[in-house]
Amino acid sequence: MTEAKTPGDGPLRGVRVVELAGIGPGPFAAMLLADLGADVVRVDRPTGPGLALDPAHDVTNRNKRSVIVDLKSPDGPDRVLDLAARADVLIEGYRPGVAERLGVGPAPCHARNPRLVYGRMTGWGQDGPLARHAGHDIGYIALTGTLGMIGAPDGPPAVPANLLGDYAGGSLYLVVGVLAALHHARATGTGQVVDAAIVDGAAHLSAMIHGMLAAGGWQDRRGANLLDGGCPFYGTYETADGRHMAVGALEPQFYAEFTKLLGIADQAPARDDTARWGELREAIAARFKARTRDEWTAVFEGSDACVAPVLSLREAPHHPHLAARGTFTDHGGITQPAPAPRFSATPTTVRTGPARPGADREAVARDWDLPEPPADAPKPPVDNPQ
Repeated sequence: MTEAKTPGDGPLRGVRVVELAGIGPGPFAAMLLADLGADVVRVDRPTGPGLALDPAHDVTNRNKRSVIVDLKSPDGPDRVLDLAARADVLIEGYRPGVAERLGVGPAPCHARNPRLVYGRMTGWGQDGPLARHAGHDIGYIALTGTLGMIGAPDGPPAVPANLLGDYAGGSLYLVVGVLAALHHARATGTGQVVDAAIVDGAAHLSAMIHGMLAAGGWQDRRGANLLDGGCPFYGTYETADGRHMAVGALEPQFYAEFTKLLGIADQAPARDDTARWGELREAIAARFKARTRDEWTAVFEGSDACVAPVLSLREAPHHPHLAARGTFTDHGGITQPAPAPRFSATPTTVRTGPARPGADREAVARDWDLPEPPADAPKPPVDNPQ
């Protein structure tokens, strides 16, 4: 591994990563590596980002640097291969076969750098009947059974934004795979390809549920189980002001404190009598409707009842616990989640704001000892797309 010349904080300081620009899980995975201290260089397209988002606000590009390369130009692939030759990791999120057609697939990259970890982020994976088809998060989690688990039994499955597929089943598994392969490359001198498919990761996330299903402890339908909203003491309830409280009083001692503070300890049916769960749910719902969210928050504050207010994105950073831990941070006028997890010896931080496309061409060329880019190389766009 060649020591990066750019300052960084975190356990991955000195690790060099090339990110071929994409949208969704690839950029998030690269952001996580950058948050951990890696020197991430994002290779942007001359046409700008794929999403209509001002690059100045794209938090997934924080702690990175950007160069612009036209991979369809005669020298484009060679410029990416020059980066790959000096990198520890490369991440791409194209459909299978696209990187090969562009001349930056695993074979030419490994010819230049046998130690390179080549991370591939897709929805369907590199092979299989759907591998070359278009798709999005919702379709990936639909086929794995995870989407069908979420929501009320008398309505359609609830859409969990794109957190479950793109980021949990995709980005996080790509990062785990890349770090494992990086460990192997350091030990053996041999890189490899990491095939991170959202369908694989999303399916893997449901491992415990599949075990419960096989043991007869989980019904294969929505809203009928302990952890999917079917249980009246594990779910959400509306308050008098139209907001909500979240209840997770699973253990008997927590349940006892919950019903006591809620004021239904004397009239609540036995928690283990599933035949009366409907009655218990109605009693809990009626009580929560009697007060506002903030009033109930005060009632349960400091208790072990496992009850919490359901906060909005703008409210969350101001919660006393999250504020005390610094779970969110402000950088460049943008409130955003702070890097996670935390390290005792190699702390992480938001070092720089979102990388502007092409803004770091000269600095990257200097720090990575790259050949001088041609005079007609793509320049950063004058106006950021909105």
